[in-house]
Amino acid sequence: MSVLAAKDFTDPDEVRQFPHGHVDLVNVGPATVGRAEFEPGWRWSQDVKPIAGTASCQAAHTGYVLSGRMHVVMDDGQEAEAGPGEAVAIEPGHDAWTVGNETCVMLDFTGLTDYAKK
Repeated sequence: MSVLAAKDFTDPDEVRQFPHGHVDLVNVGPATVGRAEFEPGWRWSQDVKPIAGTASCQAAHTGYVLSGRMHVVMDDGQEAEAGPGEAVAIEPGHDAWTVGNETCVMLDFTGLTDYAKK
């Protein structure tokens, strides 16, 4: 059986709010795709950790940065930064924050199904 599905982020299936940002989720076929907006001042360990209840983000992300910049620090100390036009793969066990004064907007294809969900 073939699947062909399309959804518009202007009418998401779910919106999850958290301090300094939100995630819009659309279900397309068997996949959940998220469009996340992380405003200046957003940091996972301050804004999402209280919701997740884990020491660091335990979601695996595969995404694409549309605008803004994000800095990521893995639990083992590795660090990287991503900006517009860059694809990212981030394994579980990390903290992250928005860099600068521009909102970081990302598409995430793998890690937002349970993100910022109690």
